[in-house]
Amino acid sequence: MKKIILSVIAIFAVASTFAQDTITNKKGSDYMFTEIKNLDETEVQNQNRTGTCWSFSALSFLESELIRKGKGKHNLSEMFIVRNAYIGKAENYLRYYGTFNFGPGGAFHDIPWVIRRFGIVPESAYKGLNYGSESHNHSEMEGMLKAMVEVLAKKPQGGNLTKSWKKAFTGVTDAYLGDLPDNMEDFRFDYKGASYSPKSFAKHLDLDMDDYISLTSYTHHPFYQSFVIEVQDNWALQSCYNLPLDEFMDVMEQAIMDGYTFAWGADISEKGFSARDALAILPTDPSTIRVKGKNNKHFSDAGAEKISNAFMVPGEEKIVTQQERQDAFDTQRTTDDHGMHITGVVKDQKGTKYFVVKNSWGNYNQCDGYFYASFPYVRYKTMNIQIHKDALPKSLKKKLGIK
Repeated sequence: MKKIILSVIAIFAVASTFAQDTITNKKGSDYMFTEIKNLDETEVQNQNRTGTCWSFSALSFLESELIRKGKGKHNLSEMFIVRNAYIGKAENYLRYYGTFNFGPGGAFHDIPWVIRRFGIVPESAYKGLNYGSESHNHSEMEGMLKAMVEVLAKKPQGGNLTKSWKKAFTGVTDAYLGDLPDNMEDFRFDYKGASYSPKSFAKHLDLDMDDYISLTSYTHHPFYQSFVIEVQDNWALQSCYNLPLDEFMDVMEQAIMDGYTFAWGADISEKGFSARDALAILPTDPSTIRVKGKNNKHFSDAGAEKISNAFMVPGEEKIVTQQERQDAFDTQRTTDDHGMHITGVVKDQKGTKYFVVKNSWGNYNQCDGYFYASFPYVRYKTMNIQIHKDALPKSLKKKLGIK
């Protein structure tokens, strides 16, 4: 009898442990994820009606970096980055005589661009909500800024730009996001018992922007060299290091296993991406997925309802070759849609691995704003990542010429 009781206790102990370690994507789903690695992160934020995912995701990544470096948890201001990046975008647009891209989009390397020039502040010092709203909505501001630069590009003042244009432009950004002085050293704020300027706060955080690099994988440029990735939102013309696809995937997985999260830029327009179902998958037959309605709140139909058994039961997924990935980029089937933050790795009951992705759409699903992107999906639809250079193997750093 004693042996039977001990056996029952052991069974319940195993069952309890399994229940704690097993996760699913939604109620009633047959997906059973087992955690392989889960890294520290800050709370999920909500970009709401803005095209600023690049700022939310990259700052989420840097917040995890601060935790990894023993600096504690901080909530950094996305809108401080957005405001200062807009000034850089306007300058760039006008230097190209209005022939370059101007809009709310950006890239991960915009964050180092801003921090090097202006510094950084916590969310409490600059919320970017100066227009009577409790959530972000840039529709009106974006329209005004776009109209301004388009007029300025025509140089209506006798064929030249006056010295007043930037004051007028920043007047709009500051009216909506909050006033900032021309000299950032004049912007002082108190945080956790100390007084800072944006640059002194950046120094206090001890984040060296030279430590962060961008990686991608395409064949139209040589491997193991850097190139300026050809997407519209790369207004600052920054470069990515180019890796063969298998090595690129290995770097991402091993980084997580070694304790490094990373910012993830990807195309989320595939049928297999379902925000509501907390999955990004690449079924071998995507025609089985039916898209019902539209949801353009997040600037794609990724939030639309997707109807398919593929989101309830794990199935076979397509393994994409380097050439198929390249073809999707060249034909613009893969586009620069969305920036997110990868914080962990899980696997399902069939052994398929998934990256754990922190999104910036608030707690919109049953996974509290996270979702699971299968390795096949990531292999096919990743545009680029931003990562700490020390997450790379030493041999690869040497090959790329990274010190």
